[in-house]
Amino acid sequence: MDADVVIVGAGAVGLAVAAGFARTGRDVLVLEANTAIGMGVSSRNSEVIHAGMYYPTGSLRHRMCVEGRRRLYPYLEARGIAHRKTGKLIVATTDAETAKLEVIHATGRNNGVEGLELISAATAKAWEPELSCTAALWSPETGIIDARGYMLALQGEIEDHGGAIALCSAVTRIEPLSTGGFRLHAAGSILTCRVVVNSAGLHAQRVASNTEGLAPDRIPHLTLAKGNYFSCATRPAFTRLIYPAPVDGGLGVHVTLDLAGRMRFGPDVEWLATSNPDEIDYTVNPARAESFYAAIRRYWPGLPDNAIIPDYSGVRPKLSAPGQPAADFRIDGPALHGIPGLANLFGIESPGLTSSLTIAEEVKRLLAD
Repeated sequence: MDADVVIVGAGAVGLAVAAGFARTGRDVLVLEANTAIGMGVSSRNSEVIHAGMYYPTGSLRHRMCVEGRRRLYPYLEARGIAHRKTGKLIVATTDAETAKLEVIHATGRNNGVEGLELISAATAKAWEPELSCTAALWSPETGIIDARGYMLALQGEIEDHGGAIALCSAVTRIEPLSTGGFRLHAAGSILTCRVVVNSAGLHAQRVASNTEGLAPDRIPHLTLAKGNYFSCATRPAFTRLIYPAPVDGGLGVHVTLDLAGRMRFGPDVEWLATSNPDEIDYTVNPARAESFYAAIRRYWPGLPDNAIIPDYSGVRPKLSAPGQPAADFRIDGPALHGIPGLANLFGIESPGLTSSLTIAEEVKRLLAD
């Protein structure tokens, strides 16, 4: 075999999986279609470390997020990767939203999320004087991360253990071998390996569809949801992350801070008409600012006119359509699809970055044999 384990996709999750295998002494190769690591979902998000209170109890998103967050902070600390445990306030501006906060609080407690606390509007305003709300849920375990620094650390760990990353290496075909293992076609080359992990993010369904012997009904439908971000020209108005009550398809237009303290807003949810990642236009339409102003001023009425500027966007590989309940992560091993040595990761959107170290352990468990 040319390699023991091949990971398809060098985003945060793929790199974490590769590093997890490399630590055990496996010969690891990461194949990445782009010209650098982390150019997809991993570099186009809020860079938030999520606490884990939103997700149905017992779901993969719940289990991967809570344990992943508990592992991630020590990992970052030990390696000197920039991060900060800012905490966040989820705020309500109506009685109906207050009821949503109570549900999130109860779910979070069932999920084992530490430190969650429902607080009054007066307390929230004392903490953040610019804030307007009727109630708030305080999450002290939420933080922010230098996602790029984290992925570079994972790359270093892979290479320190003898693994490698091959860029510009899109996988076009995966053939299971009758004697065990796989033959992969990538960038005009052919290589063989014992284990394949499809962590291709937006392209995971395409990689799966190019896998011989994988039944089509084992490949979920992909729905693309674009999230737009706007930066803010004013001085930061908040010291914590501020989130509204969740909306269909996302967590609402929220205030995030980068590690330099700059404030930005987003993402919104823009459902795309295409399911082809190659057709994505990442340009932020300035006209969306109008809806951003309306959303932000519900909890920050002091937002000045002409204060927000189009910044960047990202796209989530969703497994649920508009109006449907949010789908869980899919981490499909041989027990599900019947191909020994293969794991497919579908719908790994938020909180995928937070969950990455635990997803790596789950993949290793599924492929232990």
